[in-house]
Amino acid sequence: MKKQKLTTAPWCPFCGQKVGRATDAIERKMQEFQVGRCECGAVYTCDPTGHNIGAAMVETLVFACDDNWDFAWDLMPEDDYLTGRVEDYDEVTHQVVNTRNLDGRPVRGVLYFVRLHTEISEISRRVKEKKDEQKEKNTAAVKPTVEIFNQPVPPVEPDSTGKKLRANKKVVAEAREKKDIDLLVRLCLDDKKTLRLLQRLLYDADEARRWETAWIIGQVCARIASRMPGQVSELLHRLFEACSDSAAAPWGMIETLGEVIAARPDIFGAFNRHLLNYMGDASTQVQVVWALAKIAETRPDLIRETPFFNLFHFLKHPNPAMRGLVAQLLGRIRATEVTMQLMELSSDEAELEIWEKGVAEKYRVCDLVKTALAQISEGDKDK
Repeated sequence: MKKQKLTTAPWCPFCGQKVGRATDAIERKMQEFQVGRCECGAVYTCDPTGHNIGAAMVETLVFACDDNWDFAWDLMPEDDYLTGRVEDYDEVTHQVVNTRNLDGRPVRGVLYFVRLHTEISEISRRVKEKKDEQKEKNTAAVKPTVEIFNQPVPPVEPDSTGKKLRANKKVVAEAREKKDIDLLVRLCLDDKKTLRLLQRLLYDADEARRWETAWIIGQVCARIASRMPGQVSELLHRLFEACSDSAAAPWGMIETLGEVIAARPDIFGAFNRHLLNYMGDASTQVQVVWALAKIAETRPDLIRETPFFNLFHFLKHPNPAMRGLVAQLLGRIRATEVTMQLMELSSDEAELEIWEKGVAEKYRVCDLVKTALAQISEGDKDK
């Protein structure tokens, strides 16, 4: 028998009340998904296609946390919040259609819900209020001469015009070879599998190509994050999962994490603390310190919020790359606590390579130490 078509108004899976249409959020500059709130305190996003649940989950959780990305990444499902979803949602008529077809038109939309536990919701509210108050107090006190925080924010990417592009392995690989950032950005905005195809290019036996690919991905993500931050968040989660997989080699993963976070620390800065989890593996230590130093170049405050003091003993590491990179990192965060240990390396003329924009540059440990000591001394003068 043919299934009888039934249409109902969408409801909240937590309280059962009917919910209104999702709309554009006021506080965010750009939203990948429209959002809404239920009277019971749950928030939800609308994914009209049903193909972007991962990104919708991220957007909903961050929206529930009052756009506090740092706070959102620290929460655990079930322990701190509950999730729910309403499927077969038609955005056009604002109805749930059980047959998944309405007047010959497929219905595949999903409303994704998140409800914070009461105590977590209260903490989020207080944190937001405190940050708003602190922001108002600090606005007039910001020193215009301090340049380390003046990282230019990429403008919001415009809507693509004309026929939508479709990504495939060949198209993405060719754009990567030409370093065509503009084309890759447009592909990402038109076809969400582009970043997955770019990620696959990290599996390259040539180390130089891996570093270059990581830099390209960082540049692409910096731009698409202005319009679709959820897409970049999904990539970061995939990279962290790949790094944690003991059965896989994390080729280029740590480097890419560093490039992406450093390119948009205003959005993804909270991810930096998870990089320290990979310092226990000798095969990824150099890449982790490089990534932390890359982030510290513009946002040293993010690194100082981590247990960076655990890196001090690496100044005596037998690998000059570790000694040099740790010195660079500690200089960028103005680590006065380690001045004496740095001075001991002032005559260390061992050479190392540091990758910048996908290109290897040669340095000596003593030169990096000299720069680090100058940065620390300059930081003392600013206090």
